[in-house]
Amino acid sequence: MTATFRSELRKVTTTRLWWVLLILMAATVVFFAGVFAFAFAFGDTTGADGQELVIPPRDMAITVYTMGVSLGYAFPLAFGALMMTSEFRHRTLATTLLAQPSRSRLVLGKLSAALPFAVLYGVVSALASVGVGAVAFSMSDQPVMLDDPDVLRSIGLSVVAMAAWMLVGVGFGSAVTNQVAAIVIVLGWTQLVEPILRLALGFVEPLAPVARFLPGAAGEALAGSSFYSAAGMSDLLPAWGGLLVLLGYGAVAAGVGWLTSLRRDLA
Repeated sequence: MTATFRSELRKVTTTRLWWVLLILMAATVVFFAGVFAFAFAFGDTTGADGQELVIPPRDMAITVYTMGVSLGYAFPLAFGALMMTSEFRHRTLATTLLAQPSRSRLVLGKLSAALPFAVLYGVVSALASVGVGAVAFSMSDQPVMLDDPDVLRSIGLSVVAMAAWMLVGVGFGSAVTNQVAAIVIVLGWTQLVEPILRLALGFVEPLAPVARFLPGAAGEALAGSSFYSAAGMSDLLPAWGGLLVLLGYGAVAAGVGWLTSLRRDLA
């Protein structure tokens, strides 16, 4: 198992993919966290009815500091999927299985090799959002809230959420082995389908609770806040519920991949 872990780790570190996606994720998180932080700090806080909108500093800080979980999770998800689909795209799966015939150990090796990168992506996402958010709050004399235990807890859980997304990506990549299709589905779902679906379900009262169980909402529940919940468009599950739902999606995807892609005979 140790040899499999080292082999999978070497496959990742000898390509530029991991740090290119990491930089893109950091830039995306900095952009969105900066936009929301400066909007909160310097924007017009008057509502449509002319009343002053009062956003508690703690809620404002948590929303900005966990922005990666709301709008940057596509990157660790895509990275995890690419770790698996690259074996099929470059037709290296047969060679890999010659060295490690156990397909279950191969999947465990992928997951264990993804784990340090998952934590890295989570930490960088948190540092990026906290860095730009704290600067914005300081410039506007708003409380930075980095001494608040609830804020620190949400930041820590946002690292866990981003890490969980990468593991979900490995499971998804085992189910959808076509690399182009996997990336199109990841981008289409995270950037278009789920945001529209959550917005639409919010307008149908009997179906509104369903939105809490969508993958993106589950990841945000783990961090305890999101852009959508802060805007009043949807509610979130408790943190433990979000983690279970998110990992459940990964387990289902991995199960589908195990029953289909990984059980096929290789030519």
